[in-house]
Amino acid sequence: MEPNFVYETLQKVREVSPLVHNITNVVVTNFTANGLLALGASPVMAYASEEVADMARIASSLVLNIGTLNAQNVNSMVIAGKAANEQGVPVIFDPVGAGATTYRTDTAHKIMSEIKVSVVRGNAAEIANIIGEKWQIKGVDAGAGNGDKVELAIKAAKISGCVVVITGKEDIVSNGETTYVVSGGHPILTKVTGTGCLLTSVIGAFAGVEKDVLRAAVAALAYYGIAAEKAAKKTAEAGPGSFQIEFLNQLALVTEEDIKANASIKKI
Repeated sequence: MEPNFVYETLQKVREVSPLVHNITNVVVTNFTANGLLALGASPVMAYASEEVADMARIASSLVLNIGTLNAQNVNSMVIAGKAANEQGVPVIFDPVGAGATTYRTDTAHKIMSEIKVSVVRGNAAEIANIIGEKWQIKGVDAGAGNGDKVELAIKAAKISGCVVVITGKEDIVSNGETTYVVSGGHPILTKVTGTGCLLTSVIGAFAGVEKDVLRAAVAALAYYGIAAEKAAKKTAEAGPGSFQIEFLNQLALVTEEDIKANASIKKI
């Protein structure tokens, strides 16, 4: 995929300002909203079952995140997801912690079975658990090899019928037939709460302006990684607090030149 496509899609987000409806977790709500605003999208956080269907119908995309679960929000997610499906609004799902508890895993399966999901994004362990595979977690990352993660992404995409994004040191994106590896980002991302959750919402923003959700996801990942690299470089002598603020800055400041010089996308 050409860096030009990444920048063109980014520009479209900045020009259109797609409405991204987030039903996300309480830990990351503020950071997610600020990150989407920095990107140029329009975030809305609407959770009440009485209004989520109406909101999802007018949104450019719907992002569902099960980081902090409760029965009311799960009900709202299903209502919103079905309304989004009726209107052809892409649904992006983040199965946070799938596999950690029975309730969390069952909820991920419920969403995947009752809603037509366009993109699911998680680490290898989360993606494995939504398709009933066992995956060993080692340290903060999941799994032991990029080759295995590629196979997992392809298998998960074929089983789920949606685009699968597995994030880690390298990000794998697959629809079961076409697969990309996106390199970039920085380890300090793991020191700031919500960077993965925000990434899911950024994919939602890109999918809100680009109908090809596979390409939208790849473009979002490339852009996000470049913003993280720029922020890490500027705050190299500081810590994660400084990085977090600078990362929001760089989400707004990534240029065409940045993307041409630093985008690393490989089709496999």
